[in-house]
Amino acid sequence: MNLIEKLNWRYAAKRMTGQKIAPDKLTRILEAIRLSASSFGIQPYTILVVENKEIREKLKPAAYNQPQITEASHLLVFAAWDNVTEERISAYINLIAEVRGMDVAMLKDFKDRMRGLLKRSTEENFNWTARQTYIALGTGLSAASMEDVDSTPMEGFDPKAFDEILKLKEKGLRSVAIMALGYRDSEADPLSKMKKVRRPLEQLFIQV
Repeated sequence: MNLIEKLNWRYAAKRMTGQKIAPDKLTRILEAIRLSASSFGIQPYTILVVENKEIREKLKPAAYNQPQITEASHLLVFAAWDNVTEERISAYINLIAEVRGMDVAMLKDFKDRMRGLLKRSTEENFNWTARQTYIALGTGLSAASMEDVDSTPMEGFDPKAFDEILKLKEKGLRSVAIMALGYRDSEADPLSKMKKVRRPLEQLFIQV
């Protein structure tokens, strides 16, 4: 029930105080994101943890001047792989072999299944990698609530501008979603005192 209580507590904070998150709390949130589920376990994305104030000031206009960009303690930018490549698949297979103490040859069948992704178009693969980032994003939202840290998932930004400012193209990445982490400003944000609104169980779920 503790998780349910925390999820009832959390909301998408529109204003934050600028208070810094304790390093141990941030580490646990990031570790939860690292451990999040992903297809094949490949994690086809990178998360930029933006604390630098100057960079966030540059990003703010590209996020329609939403205050959380600069008021947050940290801004997480979820950037998906721009494509799935042979090199990226091989790097993941090598990591599995290293972590599990296996011969790479034992992973041939698994690698061949993953190589099926190479038959798809670049845009199809990007759409897939982009969807994967949302699984990690959701894990991050839950993890932040467990640490009593506010989190705001955001799609309201110009991805191309973010990509340019953060030099993501050179890294083979494209920004997909962002998450502001910090502490709610209850005085400036009227939503902080409002009840959470969600559809009731009998409307949201269909028992089959």
